[in-house]
Amino acid sequence: MATTRKTTEAVTTEQPKGLFHKLHSAKKHIGKVSKNAINPHFKKNYADINALLETVEPILLSYDLILLQPVKGNTVFTIIVDIETGESTESFMDIPLNITDPQKTLACITYFRRGTLQSLLSLQAIDDDGNEASKPCTKPTIDDERFQNAKKAIADGKFTVAKLKATYSLTTEQINQL
Repeated sequence: MATTRKTTEAVTTEQPKGLFHKLHSAKKHIGKVSKNAINPHFKKNYADINALLETVEPILLSYDLILLQPVKGNTVFTIIVDIETGESTESFMDIPLNITDPQKTLACITYFRRGTLQSLLSLQAIDDDGNEASKPCTKPTIDDERFQNAKKAIADGKFTVAKLKATYSLTTEQINQL
């Protein structure tokens, strides 16, 4: 049951049989998903839903697997169906009930589509945020002029010592001045 990968992601030899054999073969071809978007709030890169679909869907289709992502009631599903056997596997997440804004609901659905698809296929992302988050955090230092301005803002009640310490790596001398 050897398979080869063409640039079109088509499988050129005999297809594996059964949903999980096909998923196993497809996962060998999927690899890592490139991050193509930036979350402006957290300033992190991520693979958006389109990047995920562009990566996985042609490969799944080459193994006669169809990807469905319906919303049923208050639940977002990702379902992969073997069109030959009808076998399926799924991942799902419930939309929080307190979201009433339609735009926030659609954003949540898109986010959950990404999450359930990544979870179902155990997808890796290049330079995953988990790897980035595990690196030691280094805060910038603060120059003397900015430090003096920060001290004035603290004295005026416009800033706090806690925020200053959370934002900057302070020297012992600077800490003693606070």
